[in-house]
Amino acid sequence: MKKEAVFSLWLILAGIFWTANYFYFSTYLEKSFYTFLVLSVIYLFFKILLQEKIAKTIKDKKTKYSFSKVISVLYIAVFVIILITIWVENPQDITVAYGLAGAGIAISLQDLFKNIAGGVVLFLSGIYRVGDRIEINEKAGDVMDIGILYTTILEIKDWVSGDQATGRLVSIPNGQILSNSVNNYTKDHNFIWDELHIPIAYSNDWKLAHDSILDIVKVQTKETVEQATKEIAGLEEKYYLDKRTAEPAIYLTSTDNWISFNIRYPTEVRNRRFLRDKITRLVLEELAQKKIKIASTTLDIVGFPDVTKKENQK
Repeated sequence: MKKEAVFSLWLILAGIFWTANYFYFSTYLEKSFYTFLVLSVIYLFFKILLQEKIAKTIKDKKTKYSFSKVISVLYIAVFVIILITIWVENPQDITVAYGLAGAGIAISLQDLFKNIAGGVVLFLSGIYRVGDRIEINEKAGDVMDIGILYTTILEIKDWVSGDQATGRLVSIPNGQILSNSVNNYTKDHNFIWDELHIPIAYSNDWKLAHDSILDIVKVQTKETVEQATKEIAGLEEKYYLDKRTAEPAIYLTSTDNWISFNIRYPTEVRNRRFLRDKITRLVLEELAQKKIKIASTTLDIVGFPDVTKKENQK
């Protein structure tokens, strides 16, 4: 049903109650008339004028979505306040009753109120917003919707390797942000650090391997490093953060069997798996071309000793 049809329905109902009250005066009929009249007015203002007309002029999808959600919440809040004003004649007489009823409801519906409180905190603090990639209570994904009670995310990870979607939509109670830590991958910046671990045998020229791999990583992450450097500068202005570099690096660790190359580089949050795959392929091709062997725990049996069974002679 279109919004204009709903508005017309509220006006018709207001007219019906006004007519009924005109011929058969009743306090309830009068209050019903005012209720539907007020509902019509605020529906016209919030749903048709603001949400339908003004929201259409907003080009950015995320801003448009947030604006519509705020309008919906304000619409409900204003209607409830006016409804109480119309139907409650003497609020002081029922304050105690409301208090007792509210206490009972608060105890029985504490999880509900916790979720509502979490929704309010999200709205005021902006811990995460629609479009952010978050992880909370071992659930990770891209935020698709933030409601009063629940946050809906498109799940990533779980049984799927890498940071790719499983296809499931997960509803997370907003109250969880009050008692759990929230990992936000995209707030204030859009990159993370990733690492590759490659074991190189001691028999190889490890310096050549180091320089070859680092050259590949620098070329593949050049644009990401430039963007990350700008975003780090922004973080330093907003938070307390020591001066840091976004340049890729390789850290070596000596083990009993090989030299472990720990390759560290920045990557865009949603591009981590693709960049890792590309760098891995290029590194393998480069190492093969330069005859540099990757170490392995696999044992190659190249021969057996000549064992001759001798029979004991009596």
